[in-house]
Amino acid sequence: MNTKRLLWWLIAGTRGGVNRARIINLLHERPYNANQLAKLLRLDYKTVRHHLAFLMKHEVIVQQGEGYGSVYYLFSEIDASFESFREIWAQIGKSGKGGNVDTE
Repeated sequence: MNTKRLLWWLIAGTRGGVNRARIINLLHERPYNANQLAKLLRLDYKTVRHHLAFLMKHEVIVQQGEGYGSVYYLFSEIDASFESFREIWAQIGKSGKGGNVDTE
């Protein structure tokens, strides 16, 4: 599946796409562990872990390390296609199906 199609599906075509988009946006800035993401996004730790597993399964993110201290990075193809992510998110936000990717 090409990167842009994958991003469309992950953000607009699946339940939880808004939270996955928020995670992708944060990981574009720097790596985080699951606990840090949960705090920043004000989401339950288990919810974040679920989304991280989903994103890893579809090769959007990669995990470094093991256990509680593992950190997550964007997969290189996703990072290289980040402008596509922004375009998709802008279109989703305008349609009322998304929200602001910013975490503040």
